[in-house]
Amino acid sequence: MKFTLLNQDPQSKARAGVLETGRGPIETPIFMPVGTQGTVKSISQRDLKKDIKAQIILANTYHVYLRPGLDVVNKAGGIHQFIHWDKPMLTDSGGYQVFSLGAMRKIKEEGVTFRSHIDGSKHFFSPENTIDTQRTIGADIVMAFDECTPYPCDYDYAKKSMHMTHRWLKRCIDRFDATEPLYGVEQNLFPIVQGSTYKDLRIQSAEYIAEQGSAGNAIGGLSVGEPAEDMYAMTELVCGILPANKPRYLMGVGTPENILECISLGIDMFDCVMPTRNARHGHLFTSQGIVNIKNEKWKTDYSAVDDLITPEYSKAYLRHLIHCNEMLGAQIASKQNLSFYLWLVKEARKHIIGGDFASWKTQILKQITVRL
Repeated sequence: MKFTLLNQDPQSKARAGVLETGRGPIETPIFMPVGTQGTVKSISQRDLKKDIKAQIILANTYHVYLRPGLDVVNKAGGIHQFIHWDKPMLTDSGGYQVFSLGAMRKIKEEGVTFRSHIDGSKHFFSPENTIDTQRTIGADIVMAFDECTPYPCDYDYAKKSMHMTHRWLKRCIDRFDATEPLYGVEQNLFPIVQGSTYKDLRIQSAEYIAEQGSAGNAIGGLSVGEPAEDMYAMTELVCGILPANKPRYLMGVGTPENILECISLGIDMFDCVMPTRNARHGHLFTSQGIVNIKNEKWKTDYSAVDDLITPEYSKAYLRHLIHCNEMLGAQIASKQNLSFYLWLVKEARKHIIGGDFASWKTQILKQITVRL
């Protein structure tokens, strides 16, 4: 994996670059659609590539491990062959999903014992076997196993958790270095900065992660309920420590405003379920502002959902589909929202390279955050 910085905005820390992987280049900043169970909900791989123009997508280790299972994926030749996707993919370690199970999981130094949300069966994740699992899945970028602390989080717990995440990272790196990719394409391991919203813990964690010399680095434990100001403060702090010549991935973020603000702080990669989740409820992100397509006002509005992004369908038709719970409604709305997110980061990249990102960001935020 090679990361090349092309330009930085003169009035912010926003960067434009190219991340080269074994399955093709990724132009940064980039948004990565979330394909939890081997699919981006309601979107075909053809639409992802041709219309949405996704350059990389996610799969989730926890969910793929449970269904369809590693044996099925391995026999298919890896996740790319299984889902018919030939571009880069990232897998998270499953840590967030496991830790969100609450009473259904138990954390120890060795790893985490948990019960499946599907059938209650008992399973165990450790730093070592999550690396093995991600090797079997075959993603281009794999994540270290960490504990994502909740918000709010007691300082002592956040500190204890951070140090355990660091010890787990060492085990992840050892296992990763001792194993090889299974499908003939390079894989790269990203560690994750933790530390909740405590400045001293975030500094410690970022310094430890930076010392590992990994191909890229991630920031976790944000966008979990904390105020946006705290997320931005922690992101800015960590970006000042993580190496500038490696990609920086902010996990699980976020709204369009969050993404643009964090690009300005030096983040290169984002993912979030918001575009598809909101779409299924009729909440649309458009180049002109935010639309609740369920509202009565759109019932006889025959203008395009979005002239720039989804010009072929009217607001009235999409409202009808959503009200009828037609699957096509979720497809059109999801395609709109994902296309908007990819359009937004592409525009951001263009203005970073052009040198006017900061002024463009101020202008575009006024436009896209208006509720229509």
